[in-house]
Amino acid sequence: MTTAFVLGGGGVLGAVEVGMLRALFERDIVPDLVLGTSVGALNGAMVAREPSIEVIERLTDLWATTAQTRRSDGSELFRDRPLRTVRRVVSTGGTHVFSAKPLRERLVDEFGDLTFADLPVTFGVCAASIERAAEHWFTSGPLVPAIVASAAVPGLLPPAVATTEFGEEHFLDGGIVNSIPVGRAVGLGATRVFVLQVGRIDRPLVPPRRPWDVARVSFEVARRHRFMRELSEIPDHVEAHVLPAAGTSTKDDSMLAFRDFDSVQRRIDATYDASSAYLDEHLAPR
Repeated sequence: MTTAFVLGGGGVLGAVEVGMLRALFERDIVPDLVLGTSVGALNGAMVAREPSIEVIERLTDLWATTAQTRRSDGSELFRDRPLRTVRRVVSTGGTHVFSAKPLRERLVDEFGDLTFADLPVTFGVCAASIERAAEHWFTSGPLVPAIVASAAVPGLLPPAVATTEFGEEHFLDGGIVNSIPVGRAVGLGATRVFVLQVGRIDRPLVPPRRPWDVARVSFEVARRHRFMRELSEIPDHVEAHVLPAAGTSTKDDSMLAFRDFDSVQRRIDATYDASSAYLDEHLAPR
């Protein structure tokens, strides 16, 4: 049996994946393959580097530190005042709100010059190539540029620059092309797949009511359509489990949801409880 962890994107909601990971590791479920998109690439890199229960404390500290930083630093990060945010957008030519520098520095502090080849578990990171209008998978070279590329949320962060076999390219968030890459895991030979997603796929979609809702709803239609199609195409011999997210709500779909770091631990704990109950019900005892 080849076990894959597929970690989807979702910004601050990615904290719920820590609860899922804890539930999996407590049951001695470890991955042979880890795939990540956007914030799932960050969580996935941590797991691929340390595929054991010990990584949970490290991940929890990482998310807690992020939450504290957002509350204390309004000049550089997500808790800025509206007027200062507008000024910063204007200064970037209107293409993005935040600098990628804090994210890159945090990743360098965490991973240094670690490469994919240094990891004990096979790991892949999805990003969207602008020049090729294509889904690109980082599977070699340094980790940090790959994660930055995968997490370059349009409008929030600038396109990331990375060198691939095609030369120097610009990348946007991998969620644009493959938000929850379950099909990739099956294609790489996984026979047991655990999908770690942030909960949006469980919530009903309604028509947009405001101009800024249009892009969000359109993106959700596209990402859910691909995920549900790939899920339905999984061969019968592949065992697939979509772990439940908890502690999220429709408020997390708003335009300002990326600023809400206040409930990180609550999200982690609620999702741990839900995932534990799911695994106890659907998996045979150890």
